[in-house]
Amino acid sequence: MDFFEAQARARRRTGRLVLLFALAVLGTVVALYFAFILGTAWLGVHITDSGGGLERGPTLEDPIVWWQPGAFKAVAAFVAVTIGLASLWKWFELRAGGPAVAESVGGVRLDSTPTDAAERRLLNVIEEMSIASGLPVPAIYVLPDERGLNAFAAGYSQNDAAVGVTRGALDRLARDELQGVVAHEFSHILNGDMRLNTRLLALLYGILSLMLLGRGLLRAAFELSRGSGNSRKNGLAIGVPLAVGGGALMLIGGGGHFFGRLIQAAVSRQREHLADAAAVQFTRNPAGLAGALKKVGGLSLGGNLVAPSTSQISHFCFAQCFRADLAGLFATHPPLEERIRALDPAFDGRFPEPAPLPPPLRTASRTTPPAFAVAPPPLPGRGIDAALLIASAGELNRAGVDASRALLDGLPELLRQAAHDPTRVSALCYAICLPGGLDSATLAARRAVIARHAAFTDSDQAAALLVALETLPSGHRLPLLQIATPALRRLVPPARDRLLETLDELVHADGVVTPHEFALQKIVARTLGLAAAPRDALQALAPAQIVPDLAVALSAAARIDQPEPGDAELAFARAAAEFNGLQPPLAYQPADRTTLAHLDVALDRLALTPAPFRKRILQALAAALAADGTLSPTEAELLRAIAAALDCPIPPDLPVST
Repeated sequence: MDFFEAQARARRRTGRLVLLFALAVLGTVVALYFAFILGTAWLGVHITDSGGGLERGPTLEDPIVWWQPGAFKAVAAFVAVTIGLASLWKWFELRAGGPAVAESVGGVRLDSTPTDAAERRLLNVIEEMSIASGLPVPAIYVLPDERGLNAFAAGYSQNDAAVGVTRGALDRLARDELQGVVAHEFSHILNGDMRLNTRLLALLYGILSLMLLGRGLLRAAFELSRGSGNSRKNGLAIGVPLAVGGGALMLIGGGGHFFGRLIQAAVSRQREHLADAAAVQFTRNPAGLAGALKKVGGLSLGGNLVAPSTSQISHFCFAQCFRADLAGLFATHPPLEERIRALDPAFDGRFPEPAPLPPPLRTASRTTPPAFAVAPPPLPGRGIDAALLIASAGELNRAGVDASRALLDGLPELLRQAAHDPTRVSALCYAICLPGGLDSATLAARRAVIARHAAFTDSDQAAALLVALETLPSGHRLPLLQIATPALRRLVPPARDRLLETLDELVHADGVVTPHEFALQKIVARTLGLAAAPRDALQALAPAQIVPDLAVALSAAARIDQPEPGDAELAFARAAAEFNGLQPPLAYQPADRTTLAHLDVALDRLALTPAPFRKRILQALAAALAADGTLSPTEAELLRAIAAALDCPIPPDLPVST
């Protein structure tokens, strides 16, 4: 899978869907216009051509004037404002990302140290997938009241994603089946489907708002007609037109919503086929995903969800979560038999009887780590192919998942607990950003920095965590930060600000910011920044708008590990060749304008360019860093941090066990 092309396809699909929904809205406008013409003719009024107000007009005994420009403008404005405001309201409601969607259907955030064996297994599987793909670990939710077999991934981007799993799926799925389901959801994250689904949800709610408004008018008309005597007579005089208008809005708004759901369902069915195929590609185990789908078919509940608002998120889910009527036209997923036969051609159409639920296990124990769990550090001078590294963006495969599982099993429990605990995650970040091998005086000075900004407890914890970190290869520090992502995003604003301020002083304490320190600080700062103010995904910059930022980024990358100015200029020229024809042309920037601080600012703007252009940016940055044709481990770590800042997940370079 080409991650960048998948993201571009998702944007193109969004554009086509907006066009289809625009046609549905136009049909709604036309239908409401004709209903309005009939209604005003019945009342004997019409809107002036200027749209300035109502005046007496023809009655039903007179010929009806079917084309009234003023009336059409008024109806179009009413529909546009109503749908637009409702869609914006729903979209802003979802700006909190996947957690908002998960909590709207009764999801409960998974505890950072679950004692339930099934929940711990879910945490392990999701962390393995995240590390192997280079994605931040999403927020993890369990739907405790849902006994059907289902799961979903929701959010606006990979940075605010949440994965939810029903209690029924946790209790009934084996580990390889759960892994297949999670891989299916991760494919939605990597393919940009979540953004598409969120926009669909907002647009559908906008069209639905017309029907809801009509229902409100009908209720108001009913209340007005409940009086007696003169009040009833006056109420009927107002209530009858309200009832007629409300009925028309309900009928026509419902029709628009009907066609909108048809569009949504058709798109969702196509994406589910692709997600199944991607899950098999990721896990190399079609039997796991097929087994999960067979259990869905064998359970009487299937994938059904009982929460009232689940129908709105049906296109987020792994399996059909409601009974689809009208010959499956509203089905958001292909038939189970069709999905299973694509994975298991020998499937005979018979679903297995559900096995009795196993007794719940409550344990906090962990399996003994295998002998290969802690990988040796990279060999000095080991080169990494830059092109292969870029090509791995968005990749998820079985070997990477196995290596990630080995890494997690080999993590000291102290580090793993700190990564999951919001009260200790700050101390973990301080320890990660401290280099190993510090003498006692330097370490005491660094601890004083932490104590000055944070607390002595953080200082003591950071020192203890640093000892544990020194047993790990340096390449495991970035994956450890990935695991810590959910805990970092749960920090309250004062703690978030304190962490960023302390990290900044720590990395500048010796007056030199190394690429390693920059990479780690950038990951933490970006995670916290997105938690505070999610990036506006609607904002986009054209390539011509970011030429100065691109020149700064390439010049800064070209200078890393290039002591001679001439070598840096050659590295820049090689990188800038990726953008021949870009106007204005890229120019090499002086040293005082290309510090790592300048690179930090430039990356924030470069992240707002289209995905295919970001691929070119990464390729150019790799060319600048790899002046000798390969990347050192430090350069590769820096490139991964840059890729993360550009929302392009690159998996870590983990050794694969044999």
